[in-house]
Amino acid sequence: MSDETMDDPMSDAKTGGGESTFTVIVAAAANLGIAVAKAVAGLISGSSAMLSEAAHSVADTVTELLLLTALRRSEKPADEEHPLGYGPERYIWAMLASVATFVGGAVFSVYDGIHTLAAGEELGNPLVSYLVLAVAFLLEAYSLRTGLRQVRGEAARLRAPVGHYFRHTPDTAVKAVVMEDSAALAGLLLAAGGLLGGQLTGSGVWDGIASILIGLLLVYVAWVLGRSNAQLLIGRPVPQQMRAGIREELLSVPHIIEVLELTTLIQGPAEILIAAKIDFRDASTAEQIEWACEEAEEQLRERYPSIRRVYLDPTPGLRQRLRGPGTGTGPGSA
Repeated sequence: MSDETMDDPMSDAKTGGGESTFTVIVAAAANLGIAVAKAVAGLISGSSAMLSEAAHSVADTVTELLLLTALRRSEKPADEEHPLGYGPERYIWAMLASVATFVGGAVFSVYDGIHTLAAGEELGNPLVSYLVLAVAFLLEAYSLRTGLRQVRGEAARLRAPVGHYFRHTPDTAVKAVVMEDSAALAGLLLAAGGLLGGQLTGSGVWDGIASILIGLLLVYVAWVLGRSNAQLLIGRPVPQQMRAGIREELLSVPHIIEVLELTTLIQGPAEILIAAKIDFRDASTAEQIEWACEEAEEQLRERYPSIRRVYLDPTPGLRQRLRGPGTGTGPGSA
């Protein structure tokens, strides 16, 4: 990657499209098997924390299915009914996935933990639960490793710090997998702690506390993912550094003397829309302006491959408007 694309957070996003799908499928397969095992272990041991972890894994499985739907539907090409494409649809499904995490995992875990603290519980043999937790930890760790490998790879291609890329990436599918797998590993440790506390003290209080903490952890994950997708649904611009680079490219084109207004919009991990009001030299001909618009679009796409749509509006600058109509040779607003 050239230095010019370093500030484009999505310039290689298309390369990671299939990788995101693989990451989500790995996470879904792991969570489905883990959910069944945790539910069986929870029923055998009587542990509310294990049942909360089962609900957590079910919610994660539903989340992965919604993310797969998001990836599939967002890749549909533009058509007459949707001339700007289906890219933003991924954020709708990803938003539903965060709601599934909240309702399916967090609410159940908090409720079950409170119920355990209030009514108590009879603890059974925790051996099965410990075995399930150990196997689940290995599977979740593998799934997390897959997600982190993709994040590190894309951050390296963009020459960006991993943390910065992860916070600002518009690929919310891989972001959801990494956050949910990280929460799953923390939840497994909490569940193990609840089981151990109950085993040592003979009280179900520790198990109930662990269940509530798992629920609060899922609330945080759902909130972060929901906020990220909401920002992209509302309309998030590209980073400031990239906006400055876009202005620089536009002003480098002959006949363009000022960028009066610049609007940028992230439509998907590999889809950026650019719209700008441009002031051209008063002496520029219509043919020169047409050439400049084509040249500007070509330069922008060469520097930032994720730019898919460029709309330039020839607009008189302030100096020309002060001179009044009929005094300049440049065109008005197109």
